[in-house]
Amino acid sequence: MPVRATKRGAERTPLEQRDCDVLVCGASFAGLAVARELAGSGAKVLILDRYELGERQTSACAMPTGWVDALDVGASELQRFDKLVAHTAYRTSHWSLPWLYSTFDYRELCALLWDQAEAGGTELELEIATVTGREGFTVHTDRGDVSAPLIVDALGWRRVLSSGVGGVPIQPPNATLSRGLEVHPAGVGEEMELWIDHRYIRSGYSWSFPARDELRIGVGSFWPEHHVKEPTVRLARDLGLPPDGYQGNWIPHKLRAAAEDEVFFAGDSAGHCLPLTAEGIRTALYFGLACGRELRAVLDGRATRAQALAHYGAFSAGHERKYDSLFKLQRAIGRMTPSRAVTALAIAFESRRVSHWAFDHYLAIAPPTFVGGRPPASSGTLSTKRVAVAATT
Repeated sequence: MPVRATKRGAERTPLEQRDCDVLVCGASFAGLAVARELAGSGAKVLILDRYELGERQTSACAMPTGWVDALDVGASELQRFDKLVAHTAYRTSHWSLPWLYSTFDYRELCALLWDQAEAGGTELELEIATVTGREGFTVHTDRGDVSAPLIVDALGWRRVLSSGVGGVPIQPPNATLSRGLEVHPAGVGEEMELWIDHRYIRSGYSWSFPARDELRIGVGSFWPEHHVKEPTVRLARDLGLPPDGYQGNWIPHKLRAAAEDEVFFAGDSAGHCLPLTAEGIRTALYFGLACGRELRAVLDGRATRAQALAHYGAFSAGHERKYDSLFKLQRAIGRMTPSRAVTALAIAFESRRVSHWAFDHYLAIAPPTFVGGRPPASSGTLSTKRVAVAATT
């Protein structure tokens, strides 16, 4: 069950003025992946988040096992699966997966990534503060301002540090967002299940992911106007379980600019959550690693900040065709959910050849082999002055 812990009252003292080379706003998957890539760089890395590390789980916390292994975070794994059980209004299908899928403990995975980020002498610090906005290279929080020459927004769908360039709306229900809600009742299960069934949600899907001693049951809607609490409660009760431990969030389903006005964006703030499946953990890690590598190039003097922003922005935008294809499938399946066409599609995936082809292509959007591209750690200590010079255009 998720716990939300934050500093209160006398603990919320003003942030002391400090120098840092990299300021990462957001201490979840994307932010920690960025920090992981800076291990051994000698940089001073400050992470800001509203909650303590690992204290705000907002998803089913599952990803391909290949990513768990590649990141060396196996100690967080709870359960793994080699198939997916898909229910429609007319049939239950069993889909073979060409790779394993794992549920994991969020707190433990965050702790493991943090330990990796601290390796090699990196000066890594976490401060609990709510980020409220930005002016230039100064980030505003409810505990005061912090400045840095390299800034990352990994805060989630609100894209807090955006200057609004391009006029992209991010406020629901008019923004390009899906919505999801989960409950986490105690229980055990052996099957990872999906429901593509209009009786729960007209345009979207429902799920049940076992995680050792609990079941993560939820409903996601592709249309932000459609509420998901009632169908989530109903699904849990249909499974004979109480709707305990609510958690939910808005989910971007279209790419946004990953580099804007001198700021790097990663994870949901850049719309990196995949359309159709709403899988956002693997992609947050993937793009977080890519962002961290660009920052590392600046810290090592191999690139300027402008070059890093351009390269990272182009890398993210280079995935647009894949994201657009999934978005079109999302819209199409959303429209056909009440029909037998969805069942026909589910039957097609009963073919091992079809399912393996589709899921292999799906994994290739953000493959676990990407983790192995990590650069070697550099020696020495970087001063903030040196980073500021390296970051100039």
